[in-house]
Amino acid sequence: MAVTSVADQIVAVLRQAGVERVYGVVGDSLNPVVDAIRRTEGISWVHVRNEEAGAFAAAADAELTGRLAVCAGSCGPGNTHLIQGLYDAQRSGLPVLALASHIPSAQIGSGYFQETHPERVFTDCSGFCEMVGNPAQLPRLLRTAIQHALGAHQVSVLVFPGDIAALPAAGPTGHSTFVPAAEQALAVPQPGQVRALAELIDAADKVTLFCGAGVRGAHAEVIRLAGTVHAPVGHSLRGKEWVQFDNPYDVGMSGLLGYGACHEALHEADLLVLLGTDFPYDSFLPQARTVQVDHDATRLGRRTPLELAVHGDVGATLRALQPLLKPKQDRSFLDAMLRKHYRNLEEVVGAYTRRIDHHLPIHPEYAASVLDEVAADDAVFTVDTGMNNVWAARYLTPNGRRRVIGSFLHGSMANALPHAIGAQFAEPGRQVVAMSGDGGLGMLLGELLTVAQHRLPVKVVVFNNGALGMIKLEMMVSGYPEHAIDNGDVDYAAIAATLGLHAVRVTDPKQLRAALTEALAVPGPALVDVVTDPNALSIPPHITTAQLKGFALAAGRTVLSGGVGAMIDLARSNLRNIPRP
Repeated sequence: MAVTSVADQIVAVLRQAGVERVYGVVGDSLNPVVDAIRRTEGISWVHVRNEEAGAFAAAADAELTGRLAVCAGSCGPGNTHLIQGLYDAQRSGLPVLALASHIPSAQIGSGYFQETHPERVFTDCSGFCEMVGNPAQLPRLLRTAIQHALGAHQVSVLVFPGDIAALPAAGPTGHSTFVPAAEQALAVPQPGQVRALAELIDAADKVTLFCGAGVRGAHAEVIRLAGTVHAPVGHSLRGKEWVQFDNPYDVGMSGLLGYGACHEALHEADLLVLLGTDFPYDSFLPQARTVQVDHDATRLGRRTPLELAVHGDVGATLRALQPLLKPKQDRSFLDAMLRKHYRNLEEVVGAYTRRIDHHLPIHPEYAASVLDEVAADDAVFTVDTGMNNVWAARYLTPNGRRRVIGSFLHGSMANALPHAIGAQFAEPGRQVVAMSGDGGLGMLLGELLTVAQHRLPVKVVVFNNGALGMIKLEMMVSGYPEHAIDNGDVDYAAIAATLGLHAVRVTDPKQLRAALTEALAVPGPALVDVVTDPNALSIPPHITTAQLKGFALAAGRTVLSGGVGAMIDLARSNLRNIPRP
């Protein structure tokens, strides 16, 4: 395509950066860019029904591929719809570029139709936000925005009035290829910090490791360290997929959705080692006896006081640390935590495994466990915020190949379906399963039209309890009567069927496995509407009155209703590693 306009130049630079699609909704101020995409080979416009969904889709695309993903919104409401998904992408550290078109440049500041100030609006949900006021600013400004997104793993926003995009380009686009420095160097810790860390670990009788998403790529190093110092290994929700598999030292998860012996292991240790985690719930951390390793120095010490802060990539740090350690001989603390972990799981699981395949309405725990069994070993799960986070945390079994994507830091509703759209475009040959709540699906229900139009083979599993389940639980444990949480008895399978999706509504647990297996096997999109028990929210009876005063404390000290699926099998197998006298 000949580059004649600013819009042509924008699209040419996107292609040079390897961008293959732009998610968004077309609109008048975006028309020059949309038309440039139409005329350019190798890049396509992905029509979604809401720009918020486009931003979520771009976020999932970037998370799976590690490459730049792009979304767009037209002036006024079009680009302000982007904000929810961009906040999520920014907080998750994903390289997303948003193209936010503006009203005609001569009208800016006049109170014109649909006028906003996008260069102000997007400041808080991006690391880079600048407006093009002159064609001569391109292509350099766009390349700068791309570099910020890729180099700092953040959101960049390029604002441009629609009339500017339609103007002739001020100069040549330049290079035929644009290769930004996307692959960052590892943060290697200072030797003195590594020696200090080794000394603290050697001096402690009881060490616990707590891992976040920053241990990605360092599974072997974490397991080796745990074996050397006989340390139980806990994890956050975002750390689960990177450290729980093939882990004989696993003691579960901490936080609002926590389970197992992780809480005890954190608080009973002489030294807690935080590895690649910016765990936000400081009330679950002991606030003492803690060291932290992170590649981002700005995160060190912001959740808890530290005895030592180590700035470094987790893998690089642990490889430097390992030769300096003295192997510990006493594994009594580890063994005690493994036994406690198993007991904690067994006590809860028992109540939810007896005749569960006959329970009506269907236990959501059972639905999640069956889905975990029948899904592909390399499936991508996208998970709605709320109770579906609970089921994903407890029932999806990580294996080093599966991915679990959610709004785990921003906590936005309705993310699962648009995340699944982006994931499926990014990985067209991979099984993508959206674990949607009925509340989340209802909020962005129009994106089922997107799935149908593009014939994306996304599989949507709706956990349909007819209510905002997590809000119901929050109200209950805070002493408020439940109010305005009813979503109604909606047949989502019937809605999906009218759009041409393979769709089935399941009310009988004996039919669940066959329904899920068939839906996962069909070549196109599918939806399984699972009618689940709205009362699967009760907290085990040993919770004290004081603990019921706050949701965070109540949920953090216990397992919410239901078991933890295959985790109990893992805990049982790990007990075999305890030496017998």
